[in-house]
Amino acid sequence: MPGGIPYIISNEAAERFSFYGMKAALAIFLANYLGVLGGSDLNQSQATSYVSYFTGAVYFTPLLGALIADTFFGKYRTIVTLSIVYCLGHLSLAFMGVGGVVQGWLLAGLGMIALGAGGIKPCVSAHVGDQFGKENQHLLPRIFNIFYFSINTGAVISNLLIPWVLKWYGPHWAFGIPGVLMALATVCFLMGRHKFVHIPAQGISFLKEVFSREGIIVLLKLMVLFYVFVSMFWCLFDQTATTLVFQAEKMDLNLLGIDLLPSQIQAFNPFLILVLIPLFTFVIYPKVGKIVRLTPLRKVGAGLFLTILSFAIVSWAQEAIDRGETPSVAWQLLAYLILTSAEILISIVCLEFAYTQAMPKMKSFIMSIFLLSVFVGNLMTGLINDFIRIPESDSKLTQSEFTEPTKQIAAYFEENQKLPVDFEPKAKGPKGNAITYQLLHAGAARLSSAGPDGELKTEDDFNTIISVKKKEQEEEGTWLYNEKNKLGMLQTDDPDSPLELTHKIGGGTKLEGAAYFWFFTGLMATVAILFLPFAYFYKEKTYLQS
Repeated sequence: MPGGIPYIISNEAAERFSFYGMKAALAIFLANYLGVLGGSDLNQSQATSYVSYFTGAVYFTPLLGALIADTFFGKYRTIVTLSIVYCLGHLSLAFMGVGGVVQGWLLAGLGMIALGAGGIKPCVSAHVGDQFGKENQHLLPRIFNIFYFSINTGAVISNLLIPWVLKWYGPHWAFGIPGVLMALATVCFLMGRHKFVHIPAQGISFLKEVFSREGIIVLLKLMVLFYVFVSMFWCLFDQTATTLVFQAEKMDLNLLGIDLLPSQIQAFNPFLILVLIPLFTFVIYPKVGKIVRLTPLRKVGAGLFLTILSFAIVSWAQEAIDRGETPSVAWQLLAYLILTSAEILISIVCLEFAYTQAMPKMKSFIMSIFLLSVFVGNLMTGLINDFIRIPESDSKLTQSEFTEPTKQIAAYFEENQKLPVDFEPKAKGPKGNAITYQLLHAGAARLSSAGPDGELKTEDDFNTIISVKKKEQEEEGTWLYNEKNKLGMLQTDDPDSPLELTHKIGGGTKLEGAAYFWFFTGLMATVAILFLPFAYFYKEKTYLQS
């Protein structure tokens, strides 16, 4: 094994701890903690778009990092420089709420992390490959698996730890600890500087290779693979940090007697990676390979179809939630098992495929082209959520027309200790339109009446959200509860009522509940079917360093 590999692996484990730990806490932070620090809490759709755009930015900046590395500074200097920017981004997040405008700290922190984390991505991946030549190229697939293994070792620990830190110690520690790990990652990388094989920047020759006839053909073939097909996988996969977290909030989180936090469910993905990589490498691939030749594109195709199944399970679980049930989070874990298997078949395979299919002087650049598929996928998620979101504004006035239906629902809850599944209000709304009732999940329902346009699901709707209050003893002692109590933000109106009312004009989304997840399942199915003829006609050509 090349002498520099242990330093790269150590660096990657610590760096991934920092990134995934921060990302694990981000959606819940935006939806629940931002208001306490001086900003405004986002709704779930807004938080989903925000995290998706951030994740997309992390995977857009690899193009910049690759161009700098391959044209000017080389991979090593680029990694070291951008790692320092990365550390400053974590520091900015940790200082949110200390002074100044919280949104400024947030945007600056996420911007620097996107530049740092994204900029080093193609360089680190290609730097691994650079340590190998023709004599030891047979070790490359196994080392890329170890590389991916190290990523997920850091991720599994941080996904369990950081959400817990956020709940009990708050965002300063939750975002500060990942910053310390990123500093450690930078030190680990510096320690290996004399052990690495350094491939110098190629300067203008790099651009000549990119724009040569052969380079353009390589580029176009890989762009179709990554942006038409693989990007849809990322569109679904990266919702594990957003919509699946919000879904987990509405599920039974007790697993084998252990009460988990919604954000901690994400830890099952990197944990399963640690378990499944050896299983696929030493058992599944060899056994299946005896029956059918396992090319990279056949693996990717299998992964796309597994992704359909995983989101179908998520959709079925959401249907139960929409009926007012509280399904076990074990249903999500089953979806994670299938989705993680798909990740191994798609992400790891494409990571190696991007390196081997790239011409010698454009390795980092092609790595960035692959990573841009994550940007495209997350951009789709963000844009779809922006499109389906209905603009909302808080209504300061109690909508008197909703008073009687609200009393009836409260009476039903007092008697049955649950919200009704079906309820038909007889009252009319503020504009004389019928009031409708919808159970959102076991903990919330909505009374709606169309506004002046006479149509529901528009920004003119009159809505009253009826939420079951969380038990105070479950929240006492948490950082968020203590801060809200200190700032006088705890609800004090009608403290004896088990229900809480929120009046809004507009709000919600055009795709709610299970319809949202079935929509993405259908998109994935369409893309997977179209992939079959593409894979059949694709011609591979491998390039390695001499």
